[in-house]
Amino acid sequence: MSNSSSITHFLLLAFADTWEMQLLHFWLFLGIYLAALLGNGLIITVIACDHRLHTPMYFFLLNLSLLDLGSISTSIPKAMANSLWDTISYAGCAAQVFLVIFFTSAELYLITIMAYDRYIAICKPLHYGTLLGSRACVHMAAAAWGSGFLYALLHTANTFSLPVCHDNAVDQFFCEIPQILKLSCSDAYLREVGLIAFSAYVGFVCFVFIVVSYVQIFRAVLRIPSQRGRHKAFSTCLPHLAVVSLFVSTGMFAYLKPPSISSPSLDLVVAVLYSVGPPAVNPLIYSMRSQELQAAVCKLMIYSLFLLEKKQS
Repeated sequence: MSNSSSITHFLLLAFADTWEMQLLHFWLFLGIYLAALLGNGLIITVIACDHRLHTPMYFFLLNLSLLDLGSISTSIPKAMANSLWDTISYAGCAAQVFLVIFFTSAELYLITIMAYDRYIAICKPLHYGTLLGSRACVHMAAAAWGSGFLYALLHTANTFSLPVCHDNAVDQFFCEIPQILKLSCSDAYLREVGLIAFSAYVGFVCFVFIVVSYVQIFRAVLRIPSQRGRHKAFSTCLPHLAVVSLFVSTGMFAYLKPPSISSPSLDLVVAVLYSVGPPAVNPLIYSMRSQELQAAVCKLMIYSLFLLEKKQS
């Protein structure tokens, strides 16, 4: 038996079976990471450079892309390295837990705010400028980032204050709180379980708020006389709601599922769905369906090509 003071590293064993599986994991995650990096980076650049996109909706999209970049950069690059070496330091594991919780919780709060933004824009357009002024948007975004930071600090301090006695092998491709709790030999882990349950309740409340907001949006959209307008609104809102549902449901399942139904393959699939999927898909779902953003991207690309040709000439 060992305790946390004697453990200097953790073994991440999600892809440790065969060398071929490790290489497949490495190249697959590299492709996903580069796609997420390109999509979110392009959104951040376009919104920051085009003054016509300096509106509340695109301000929140900019923050979402920043959170997505932070989230996927926390887990994927280290996971690619771990696919070849399978180890992470104790301090690195704690830092990864903090950053994963920080970015994912802040993203949930921000998505909730974005649902409210769309609700006001579609259902109460006359009050949009009053309820979502520039100062209010900054305050709401800051609240999402700040709440995520506090949640991450609380969870990380609570988790890594527990003694670790059951080896140091983690059946996951990144450091995840439920997997760390399995290694604890102290009854104090129930304190962290209670905190996870409270966080799940907060996440469920956010999800209900999002669903109610979209139900009100759908009711307003159904009153649109133009069939093309209804189709456009539904084609935009339904993918949003689908991604949010997948993100919340898989995240809650990963942290609340009983040990009796836990298995390495199931844990791996669920972790990929809530930690890797949203940052990679959000640029397509939230942003690339916007004609304004597409036009801004085309304008930026044309301007970049013009500068390149001018420099070469």
